[in-house]
Amino acid sequence: MEKRYQIGNKTFVLDEEKAVDAYAAKKVINGRQTMTFNLLPLKYQWAYDLYRKMKANHWEPEDIPMQKDVEQWQSQYELSEGERWIIMMGIGYFSAAEGIVGDNILHVVRELVTAPELKLVLGRHAHEENIHADSLLYMISSLGINPHECEAMFEQIPTILKKNEFVSEISRSMRRDMDLSQTESKQEFAKNIFVFGQCMEGTQFYGLFGMILSLYRQNKFPGIGQMFRYTLRDESNHIEVFRNLLMDLVEENPDVWTTEFREDLRALMGEAVELEKEFIRDCLPVNAVGLTAEEFCQYVDYISARRMEGVGLKPLIEDVANPFPWLAEMMDIKKEQNFFEGRVTEYQKASSLTMVSDDEL
Repeated sequence: MEKRYQIGNKTFVLDEEKAVDAYAAKKVINGRQTMTFNLLPLKYQWAYDLYRKMKANHWEPEDIPMQKDVEQWQSQYELSEGERWIIMMGIGYFSAAEGIVGDNILHVVRELVTAPELKLVLGRHAHEENIHADSLLYMISSLGINPHECEAMFEQIPTILKKNEFVSEISRSMRRDMDLSQTESKQEFAKNIFVFGQCMEGTQFYGLFGMILSLYRQNKFPGIGQMFRYTLRDESNHIEVFRNLLMDLVEENPDVWTTEFREDLRALMGEAVELEKEFIRDCLPVNAVGLTAEEFCQYVDYISARRMEGVGLKPLIEDVANPFPWLAEMMDIKKEQNFFEGRVTEYQKASSLTMVSDDEL
């Protein structure tokens, strides 16, 4: 069907069929190539909705007061060595891990997807990784920690090295010309999305998140704890972006989702969990914050099971109990897209997001 506009002595003809064909050609990969970045009509509504939500949750590290954290860090009596070590491990790992995620988004995932609204939300995702990396610099400078020591931790502590090499290897393997019409290449891309979304951000980040929030719960490091709460709220959206991206990729390319490939993903999650457990034992070589390394290892098993179920895979361990019910309230695993909203409404724009009170959580 054609639609004609007669404006003065000029006639403009719009071909609806061509527009419909262009919409149908929107795909996660191997879709219609366009440099115009024409978002409308939206095909992946979830991507635009998450973009809007992420934008409404914007925060800046410098908005968080660090005076109390500095006082505690400089005090000889308020902290145990174990508690200081948790902060050092958190800064040592996250100061570079966030950059690895952002780099993979920009130079692998965003380069290969073809629908503009997917590129839009991934651009926002990468921007938030920059904010998270910036927040780590803010923590380091506020506490007066030697940045060379943080770099040394990242480069020299074996459990940090192994975690980062696990994901970096997956990212490096994609940085070549790939024929995404081939099943094997599509599976490599799906593997990348799964590892970064469900294994790294979705599971491996949660051990340290839990430890730092344990300190925060005891009125230690209120500024750092608040930044990690904001970071966790962002991470819940990132996990959802990559989960939806994987699910849509599989729906459009059913040849990817073979029994063998599903087992490959389960094996990758198994490797991620074991690396995280080794790392947790380095973070808590002695009991601190009233918790044990083994409790956090169980917690990672619990988180991993939720991630696996979220993408339609059988968990590595069935029916794992959450050892930290209070963390479930702070992280709100069952309603991850909404956790912390009641606490951070000062960073949410009323025009973009409905406010949620503490009583509603």
